[in-house]
Amino acid sequence: MEPNRDLCDSFCPSGETEELKKKLLEVVGLSEIFKVLGDETRTKILYLLAHQELCVCDLASILELSLPAISHHLRLMKALRLVKYRREGKMVYYSLDDEHILNLIREAQAHFAEGR
Repeated sequence: MEPNRDLCDSFCPSGETEELKKKLLEVVGLSEIFKVLGDETRTKILYLLAHQELCVCDLASILELSLPAISHHLRLMKALRLVKYRREGKMVYYSLDDEHILNLIREAQAHFAEGR
């Protein structure tokens, strides 16, 4: 796509724009994680799981939501590898898949706190 020369007086050399286009591949799929985090209930679930492993019943009780609602949120987060689970008999316990998501939450908290 040719840049609109009426809007801009200077342009990056074409080699630079091609390199920048290639860099966009590095962020493909990230919006899905931010969509999940964009829901406050899911962010709360992740935050709770950052503190300790919990079952669906515990999460439903703490957040005052139904079991199916919690299960729906967990299913979405499992698909993106944000949470993992382990079985113990009939019980299923959830935890964060790794520390990356906790780091995202902490960074967002720090950014939010700066604006206050």
